[in-house]
Amino acid sequence: MSETLTKSAARNIFYGGTAFFFVIFVGLVAHSVSTVNEMAINHPVTPSVARGKEVWEKHACIDCHTIMGEGAYFAPELGNVWVRYGGRDDAAGARESLKLWVKNQPSGIEGRRQMPHFDISEPDLDALVDFFKWTSEVNTQNWPPKVSG
Repeated sequence: MSETLTKSAARNIFYGGTAFFFVIFVGLVAHSVSTVNEMAINHPVTPSVARGKEVWEKHACIDCHTIMGEGAYFAPELGNVWVRYGGRDDAAGARESLKLWVKNQPSGIEGRRQMPHFDISEPDLDALVDFFKWTSEVNTQNWPPKVSG
């Protein structure tokens, strides 16, 4: 069995493989587009959420925190901070708790990493919390695997 690969067999493998993976690629693109369109309809970005993202970027929160797994791993994941603070059960309580947490930094607790104090206005804090709430409602397919981040 010392068959060799002929030029025509190699060409057929190449064209067949290219066609197969092109079909797979088109299917994945179609799935992605339908998922994004569904999310845009069912989970729109409000002006407050957009403002909250601007606050997030202005204060470079991603330099220490992750959001949906992206960012630095120095401080906790914030994609699910709304859930950790009880936002699903008590939205008003979670909102106030998150705002107080940000306002009262650094905590000064020995042995813990300290978040610097950011002088964020009340409307910007509300927008940041709206951004955290919006982020927690994105279907991340169970990422992170633990609510604790």
